Amino acid sequence: MKKIFGILLSILVIYVIYYDLTVGTLPASTPQLVDAKVEQRTPSPAEIDTPSFDAEVKPGDTVISIVEHKINKSLPVSIADLIEDFQTLNGGKSPEKIQIGSTYHFPDYSK
Repeated sequence: MKKIFGILLSILVIYVIYYDLTVGTLPASTPQLVDAKVEQRTPSPAEIDTPSFDAEVKPGDTVISIVEHKINKSLPVSIADLIEDFQTLNGGKSPEKIQIGSTYHFPDYSK
C-alpha cells in the first residue's frame, strides 16, 4: 500500500512540475499602453551654476583625465561630485558612455 501511494505521489509531483513549466500558473499579463508625453529638457551650461568648458573626447580619455588635464593638477573634488556635475552639464549622460570624437561639457574646477 505504501509503494502504491509513493508512486502516485511521485507521478502527481512530476505532473505538477511539468504543468507549471509548460503552461504556468500565473495569469498572463497584457501590457497596458499609457498615453503620456514626457518632456525632457536639458539645461544649457549657461543655465547651470557650475563653471564648465567644452572638450572633444580623444581615444583613451576619461572624464577624470580630461578635467585633470584642463586644471593641470589632481582632481580637487570627489569622483562622485565630478560624475554628478558631468551628468548635470550633459543632460544626464553617463560618464562611462562618452564617445570618441564627441564634444561634451566638463566641470571646470580650476577656481
